[in-house]
Amino acid sequence: MKGTKGDQYTKEIIERILNEGCLDKNPRSKYSDGTPAHTLSVNHGMTTYDLTKEESPFITLRPIAVKSAIGELLWIYQDESNNLDFLAEKYGVTWWDEWDIGDRTIGSCYGETVKKHQLMKDLLEGLKNDPDGRRHIINMWQVEDFKKTHGLKPCAYQTVWNVRHGKDGIDYLDMSLFQRSSDFLTAGCINQVQYLVLLHLVARHTGYIPRRFTWFYNNIQIYDRHIEQAKELLKREPINCTPKIWLNPEKTNFYDFTVDDIKIEGYPRSEIKEKNPQMKFDLGI
Repeated sequence: MKGTKGDQYTKEIIERILNEGCLDKNPRSKYSDGTPAHTLSVNHGMTTYDLTKEESPFITLRPIAVKSAIGELLWIYQDESNNLDFLAEKYGVTWWDEWDIGDRTIGSCYGETVKKHQLMKDLLEGLKNDPDGRRHIINMWQVEDFKKTHGLKPCAYQTVWNVRHGKDGIDYLDMSLFQRSSDFLTAGCINQVQYLVLLHLVARHTGYIPRRFTWFYNNIQIYDRHIEQAKELLKREPINCTPKIWLNPEKTNFYDFTVDDIKIEGYPRSEIKEKNPQMKFDLGI
């Protein structure tokens, strides 16, 4: 099969969900018309990529809003915000608006948690000062914070970071992302790409070379109104390419990077849009 490693994993995961998926009985989410948003899901799995072998989670089976995804990532980890107006004004991202709890935030989670517990600051300092440590963890599942407001709970909730001293004399940075729940067709690729970018940014700040990125998912779903799109994705032919993340070489400080300092090279957006056009997905809120 041609295409990216992300394309290969995408088809494997879709086939597994369609063949083995469990239909939930009492879903929390509803569609905008009030209909319960049922899902087919499976538990436990992973994808993994060796960046030195030009492997990546990018897909070519449909267009991905890469710039918006990167903006959301910076909103969480760099701006350390949960404010929806800030997200829209700075990055043009509005896809979280349906989860507004009434004060133009998504509740006590994500960026607010990163800020409150100094998660990003401690990670960057820890990787620099104790590269051989095995406790470099960002965990956003902070139950006491959730009690403040009834808002979103983080899906991509934890990352674990390790420095590896390669036999080639290079110090590499590896990272694993743990995700409790993934709405796969709408955000599975986006979440992986976001954290791949985060790996590159942290590696640049700390002076290491990004090497291996692994995504562990606990429960991964396809909504009942997305099943036809899933079948269509299985029929689509991917496009051969080797996407790479480019960072502005003049910047090293994590907090100095902007969206414009991060680009994706070798990713044929126009060809993807023409050959494998965008799909519409009803959201379960």
